[in-house]
Amino acid sequence: MNYVYILHSAKLSRFYTGFTADFDTRLDFHLNSEQARKFTYKVDDWIVFLKIECESKSQALAIEKHIKNMKSKIYIENLLRYPEIINKLLEKYKDC
Repeated sequence: MNYVYILHSAKLSRFYTGFTADFDTRLDFHLNSEQARKFTYKVDDWIVFLKIECESKSQALAIEKHIKNMKSKIYIENLLRYPEIINKLLEKYKDC
């Protein structure tokens, strides 16, 4: 399965958006890896804000890119607040 995920850090008041085919391993990497990651390494309070299950890798990558291109904290918050936005994204990028 492929996922788009959004992590949130209260300390930074920031979101991190990513894609993975193995969510548990990727989350463990963000939370526990000793490697100096460029962004998620800065703090240790990342929580899963949202996880979107996608039908394909190309769909997940397209949705991740769409969310990142929005460059909006409000848009990300609205994804959780209004699930119909996620449904529209899944439909829009269904045949990628």
